[in-house]
Amino acid sequence: MNPRVTEVSALDDHTLSVTFTNGESKRFDMQPYFGYPAFRRLRDPEFFRRVTAEAGTASWPGGIDFDPDTLFVDGVATTIARTTATV
Repeated sequence: MNPRVTEVSALDDHTLSVTFTNGESKRFDMQPYFGYPAFRRLRDPEFFRRVTAEAGTASWPGGIDFDPDTLFVDGVATTIARTTATV
């Protein structure tokens, strides 16, 4: 199982800034998904900014959420997870 979302914020270009349980941060472009009926409301920048981290993923009012695995796998890394070495 991939890490889950702990923090999320909307950026001006309809991308998300997402932080995951493993400490990694990624950017994810939502625009390619706006053609799907479930995500059409996200075209409205004001509504898009209402994103929250809920139940391990990015969520919006009205029951709109996005698969956390897709956010993790297809997101572009902005920071790498911190690991601790064991000796």
